[in-house]
Amino acid sequence: MESNLPTLSTTELTHHPAPLTGLLKTFIADIDVRQSSKDTYTRALKMFFEWVASREFDITKIEHKDIIQFKVDLMASKLSVATSNSYISTVRRFYEWAEANKYYPNIAKGVKSSQRKLKFSKQALTPQQCTYLLNFCIENYNKRDYAIINLLCRTGLREIELIRSNTDDITTKFEERVLMIQGKGKDSKDDFVILSDKAFSPILEYIRVDRPTRQKGEPLFTSTSDNNNKGRLSTRYIRLIAKKALRKIGLNGKEYTTHSLRHSVAVNLLRTGSTIEDVQGILRHANIATTQIYTASAKDEMRIKNAPEKRLDDLF
Repeated sequence: MESNLPTLSTTELTHHPAPLTGLLKTFIADIDVRQSSKDTYTRALKMFFEWVASREFDITKIEHKDIIQFKVDLMASKLSVATSNSYISTVRRFYEWAEANKYYPNIAKGVKSSQRKLKFSKQALTPQQCTYLLNFCIENYNKRDYAIINLLCRTGLREIELIRSNTDDITTKFEERVLMIQGKGKDSKDDFVILSDKAFSPILEYIRVDRPTRQKGEPLFTSTSDNNNKGRLSTRYIRLIAKKALRKIGLNGKEYTTHSLRHSVAVNLLRTGSTIEDVQGILRHANIATTQIYTASAKDEMRIKNAPEKRLDDLF
């Protein structure tokens, strides 16, 4: 299906009636959410207003059926289902607010998010593959890059969480060593991952050998390039070293990326008998439905491993 969504300008609405910008700003100012969520709402509503303008609709006269068509166009676009659903949810919230403040009637009422089944596109590594990966890194990478890959494999950190981390983010909670992190959509470092001995030892060795004179507030992992010496690494660099190592152990497909290591944490924890609630906590998902996307690939394996039908053999 061809998408009829316009190409969205990144900063300005280009075809809208003048009052629309003011209304968008008023809505964003009124809602009580984090700044990161306000940014998401702004992007979604700019997309919606551009879509309205591209069809030469009058924003004051569009109807419920037009919101349905916007949803159809979203689902036909290259946007992920999750992103499309977040845009639909934002439009619903905007019209709820508009009706409550007597701007427009709530024509988005009853427009539901897509029920299309979500599938995670990245492939998890088995414990044996994780071992191969770490063995390759310890033999072929420097102490910093080995510590990075090892940390990703053992904590499920996102790339952005890793590069935002500082040396003094390592602390203790209830006598456990933890790394405080700025999670997805968060404005402060109020999330954490537990650093097991195997996760922490390579970091300690890297800092002891390569960073003996580190200063408070420095990035946990620093660049050594001439144009960014002691600066933060980029997410691009993290992806490059992970992809290279994955290829070297024979995992060449596009389904194997840095995010596969996060996926592996989820699946391998389920293999150890951890509950989906445990995995949700470790991956720091606000909604357990997101965790279920990650763990869907382990569902059949766990079903066969537990084999509840065989328990009937114990009865008769």
